[in-house]
Amino acid sequence: MMLFLGADHGGFQMKEQLKRVLAAQGIPFRDLGAVRYVREDDFPFIAVRVARAVAKSPAHRGVLLCRSGVGMALAANKVRGIRAVQAGSVAIAVRSRREEDTNVLALASDFLSFVAARLILRRWLREPFRPLERYQRRLQQLQRLDHGVA
Repeated sequence: MMLFLGADHGGFQMKEQLKRVLAAQGIPFRDLGAVRYVREDDFPFIAVRVARAVAKSPAHRGVLLCRSGVGMALAANKVRGIRAVQAGSVAIAVRSRREEDTNVLALASDFLSFVAARLILRRWLREPFRPLERYQRRLQQLQRLDHGVA
């Protein structure tokens, strides 16, 4: 698994902190930006850059950070094959992996402490998809929506 990271100015500091944790734990990651703090940067292109990298392989995952996490999740979900969740709690992160097989996690730096963000990320990375029939059926429905078939 490769973990792709991205953040705008609002999530930049927390992303840098999470990179140190990931490196210490030996989790492979690539930082796709922003590579330096720029107060006027915009989240959509960063989110799409990470989402496109994740979409190349089912083994890849992504983590996006901004002030609310919402814009990042919205932008990432524009990329076919991406199932991004904005998770403000461990429970949401775990359930999103277990039931929706999410592959991108968006975190809100304004509303989460670093300790909470680290815990949410750790649990999200460890939680497997539970391939029950109803979850697989729903994933297939989402895939049809990816292709413009409602």
